[in-house]
Amino acid sequence: MEILRVESLTKTYGRGDALVTALAGVSFSVEKGSFVAVVGASGSGKSTLLHLLGGVDRPTSGNVRIDGQDIFAMNESKLAIFRRRNMGIVYQFYNLIPTLSAEENIMLPYLLDGRRPDEAMLKELLEIIGLSNRAGHLPGELSGGQQQRVSIARALINSPAVILADEPTGNLDSKAGKAVIELLAMANKRYSQTLLLITHDEKIALQADRIITISDGQILRDEGVRQ
Repeated sequence: MEILRVESLTKTYGRGDALVTALAGVSFSVEKGSFVAVVGASGSGKSTLLHLLGGVDRPTSGNVRIDGQDIFAMNESKLAIFRRRNMGIVYQFYNLIPTLSAEENIMLPYLLDGRRPDEAMLKELLEIIGLSNRAGHLPGELSGGQQQRVSIARALINSPAVILADEPTGNLDSKAGKAVIELLAMANKRYSQTLLLITHDEKIALQADRIITISDGQILRDEGVRQ
């Protein structure tokens, strides 16, 4: 079953002689429950692609459908709600609220919606990320790896249609980075979460079911991975 469809996605900046094309007519689809890695050199357009998929930026042309919904047909208010409920986004630099505890950061999508948190899911995620005994700690009291695990739990708490991860190990040492990738891969298998991960690390990419290589704003290769 298709969960994500990208159609002729284009993003340009500037105009005239200063025109820069970050993405040029990118199209692909992703099946529910799959693990897709997007790779490419710096400046290839892979981070621009993730920002568009997450509705953080809007394209010059083209569209993105998540679970059948055209996200750019929504106004900013509706898109913010849709993103909060249907997308889990994991950034390189965690993006945790420093004045909220680990537990409160994980529950943030519920708190912003004014909804009652799923306590059973919260407890399960705290156990999975190994922070049950540090749930009340602020981000500044946690290591980088622990903070990234909190951000992953926050992305999972709503059981979103798609998890988007932008270089999630880029700010971590190799040991913490390995644990983060194992956690994302576990979520993909255990919860059948659709995972689209941006990375420059070939070893990480090879853990995916499929690798999309971006170059100069276009798809250079799209191939399955033998496990």
